[in-house]
Amino acid sequence: MQFFSNYNYFDGNHIKRNQSITIKNGKIISINTVDTNEHNDTFIVPGFIDLQIYGAAGKLFSAQPSLENIIHIEDELLNQGTTGFLICLATNTPEVFNQCIDVVKTHRKYSRNCLGLHLEGPFINPKKRGAHVSKYIRKASLDEIKKLVDFADGTVKMITLAPELQDDEIIEYLLDHGIVISLGHSDATFDEATRAYNNGIQTTTHLFNAMSPILHRQPGIPTAVFNHNKAMASIIADGHHVDFEVVKLAQKLMNDRLFLITDAVTECHEGPYRHHLINGKFVMPDGTLSGSALTMLQAIKNCVDYCEIDLPTAINMATYYPAKLIQKESSIGSIALGAQANLVILDKKLALEKVFFRGEEIKRDKASAI
Repeated sequence: MQFFSNYNYFDGNHIKRNQSITIKNGKIISINTVDTNEHNDTFIVPGFIDLQIYGAAGKLFSAQPSLENIIHIEDELLNQGTTGFLICLATNTPEVFNQCIDVVKTHRKYSRNCLGLHLEGPFINPKKRGAHVSKYIRKASLDEIKKLVDFADGTVKMITLAPELQDDEIIEYLLDHGIVISLGHSDATFDEATRAYNNGIQTTTHLFNAMSPILHRQPGIPTAVFNHNKAMASIIADGHHVDFEVVKLAQKLMNDRLFLITDAVTECHEGPYRHHLINGKFVMPDGTLSGSALTMLQAIKNCVDYCEIDLPTAINMATYYPAKLIQKESSIGSIALGAQANLVILDKKLALEKVFFRGEEIKRDKASAI
């Protein structure tokens, strides 16, 4: 049994001060107020959840799909406070997808913070491909989707696709098999996007990036998700993918339907995705923006420092909101009775001090984490 005494923590809406948290068998079993006059500026927050990340610490998973590398990525993300993530694959060959799925299937019996796979493509719109390799983009067939879902055996948790180019039966099949569908890399009109959300598509990939824009006579995908009562969206708050003023606007309009992702890649000089770090962002050799250099903690800080988003909301955007999307909010993404004790301790300047995963402290390499 472990005991955290006299900390400040987030209950999802407010900062609650002078709290004690008791952990047993990796889960939170009690939360109580401490009767003390001592003031503590340290915060306990839920472990971060990133539903779209490609790699970390020099390992891009799709370029080097191995058990060793997914474990390496897990270690680095735990070091950064990310206690749950979906490893993402960009549009690629079926062979690469199958290799990556095979690794994640083998790894799941050892898995700690890797929650599964997010397939970003290949069923996207080439008009909005961004850095995705055009020759691998294609329309899905139901037979292909059935084989993919069967082969993945539950490891694929999310798929980004362009619904305007896919048959309704594809959407229905994926939803029926519990896979979260994210509208992205899409040129859908406002009406097409609204129809897709009404038909069950739950979320939107990196809002504003690689999608039809807002124009005053063509409202596009962002307006469709703003106006919808359920559809969510991820956003990359690095100041490169989306201006901070636009992040601020989106959060005001969407509230608890907007969540953070890093979309982080790492330096890579092999395969079709050769990412180079330039001025705080990653680009392809032709200069196309290809991914971020964010950690989730830095995204939270950016929301607070540059987007006028209060700290409890910024924490929720990196924890509870993504957990809710993947229907794991009862076990991860919050500090609550019965939840996993995935905890991050921050000082008053939001510097990371300690990480606990299922109640066990992660021995961090402080040189590599913010």
